[in-house]
Amino acid sequence: MTAVEHVVDGSELRTKRAVLQAFARALSFPDYFGANLDALYDCLTDLSWLPDGAHRLHWTHAEVLRRSDPAAFAGISEVLADAVAANPRLTVQVSA
Repeated sequence: MTAVEHVVDGSELRTKRAVLQAFARALSFPDYFGANLDALYDCLTDLSWLPDGAHRLHWTHAEVLRRSDPAAFAGISEVLADAVAANPRLTVQVSA
């Protein structure tokens, strides 16, 4: 079974907030999403509002955030890795 792909174009995303908002849009996060790293983890490990099956988050041009805010990039990357480990329905690809 092929995963549903959710693409986030990071070519213009230079802040943690912008990336989190883009993830929320791409994955149709519920309105209660708190736009912080804890909330990102909570939503990525749930995904109950999405159709059953596998989902793949593909973050392109992630180097834009890595260059503009290395700490934010590191924090988001850590949450993505932790969420993938906790949620068998989720895979993540981060591309430069």
